[in-house]
Amino acid sequence: MLQHTPQEELHPTFIHRLIHDPDHKAFQIWMRVINVLIYASCVAIALESVDSIRAEYHTELLTFEWFSVAFFLLDYLFNIYTAKHRLKYMVSFWGLVDLLSILPSFLMLFNFASVRATKILRLLRVIRVLRVLKLARAAMHDMNAARGGKTNRIAANLRIYFIALFSVLMISATLMFYVEGSLYTPEAIAHGQIDLDAAAVAKGEAPGSVKFVPIDPLTGAAIPEDKRFYTSIPEAMWWCIVTLTTTGYGDIYPITMGGRLIAAVTMLLGLVLFGMLMNIVGKTLMVMLFGEPVGHEKEEEHKTPEQKISAAFDLLADAGVITYKSAYAFRDMSKDEIAQRLDAKASV
Repeated sequence: MLQHTPQEELHPTFIHRLIHDPDHKAFQIWMRVINVLIYASCVAIALESVDSIRAEYHTELLTFEWFSVAFFLLDYLFNIYTAKHRLKYMVSFWGLVDLLSILPSFLMLFNFASVRATKILRLLRVIRVLRVLKLARAAMHDMNAARGGKTNRIAANLRIYFIALFSVLMISATLMFYVEGSLYTPEAIAHGQIDLDAAAVAKGEAPGSVKFVPIDPLTGAAIPEDKRFYTSIPEAMWWCIVTLTTTGYGDIYPITMGGRLIAAVTMLLGLVLFGMLMNIVGKTLMVMLFGEPVGHEKEEEHKTPEQKISAAFDLLADAGVITYKSAYAFRDMSKDEIAQRLDAKASV
């Protein structure tokens, strides 16, 4: 397995800094581009589930899908190239998230016409929404920058909250649409009616004598027309917002077992998000009324040795003692490696 040489660590390439150096301008631009594409691609996935929009703007949506996938693919390849342990990155959580954000789009190039009514194509479309998890890495950068005093802590916390809210909203709504709503899409109804007519003809009955009614695959219960609420992802998003805020209008609700399981998890996540928001609001009020929150002065005492070393090299770079490239390289070294290099320099 390929690893980086000491020379590469001391003099990182542009791609290294583009992917891993939060202080580099190229990194900030690249992260903004990727984040905008993630949000936009999630909106495109939601709009694609609306029959009228998909029929009218199919070419535009497909073009944008491949445009965004091209950037996600570059991001994935850059991460592999710059990883110290490439295989370890590829099987890590973030590596799998990066892979899942692009893999379904390539798999959908294959001819799924023979299995279009099965769960395979649905699963591929659902997996695409997992690219929203890539936003969590941006939240981690915000959190680290806030701890280092480089960004406003309250603004960083609010951004983390809204990323979490958007992620839950997108994933829950998409799952609800494909788990319950896909049972009564026009395509599913048409395929079901064709199969039912074929069975009727085999029995010697006239086709169309019995109308197809979708059923819950887990319980076998029929889904009547007046209970078919999740006709698109935007419709499911409305249900998700009502559920997360514990409003509970009752105008849309799941009736299948799979939908109810998703709803139960969504309700619990709504409580978690509400707790996060109250914590942020409470800290904001403390800052506005009393200045810095209690215990802020002691944060330095709770920093890990690695955080202290990173902060020290940042200070040296800010003072012009060392370059930012060197500071970036030293931050990724262990304490023993740093000690060896400093001792070697001192003995020269």
